[in-house]
Amino acid sequence: MFERFTGRAREVVVLAQEEARALSHNYIGTEHILLGLLREEEGIAARVLGELGVTLEEIRSQVAQIVGRGDEVSSGQIPFTPRAKKVLELSLREALALGHNWIGTEHILLGLARENEGVAARILLDLGVTAERIAESVLRLLGGEPVPQTGRRRRELAAAAVGAALFAVALGIGILIGWAIWAT
Repeated sequence: MFERFTGRAREVVVLAQEEARALSHNYIGTEHILLGLLREEEGIAARVLGELGVTLEEIRSQVAQIVGRGDEVSSGQIPFTPRAKKVLELSLREALALGHNWIGTEHILLGLARENEGVAARILLDLGVTAERIAESVLRLLGGEPVPQTGRRRRELAAAAVGAALFAVALGIGILIGWAIWAT
């Protein structure tokens, strides 16, 4: 799935890992992905979040208050939490639903908004930023509506969803350990 990520989307993943390390966390959670989306300032996600009044400083403060700092972080690869993996899987589904064959920062943000139980979702909801507001802003910036799906396209989307599920399993067993290092 990372091969479908745009350069900016890949940067978000690297920045999420950096945020986890900075907080001495030994995992990458939804909150770190949200911080990564804000730190990558050029993508659609950062623009949407900015328009909705979400700032990096505010989110960092909320994350520190809710989760706190960890004790220490490993020097190796930091694993994604199950919710963070779900966000990445949902980002693929969001991209496919929009008729895109790539995953950009906007798709990661939409996936984050759809995964409505993690720390990031809680913070966004506390700020009044709902999944609906995010989706409206993303669609407006993309300049359109989702592409209607034909029977053939639905089969392609189903195959891609299976691929996303396999990708999530691969994340869980660490097959992609060197990806973040390779991407930098």
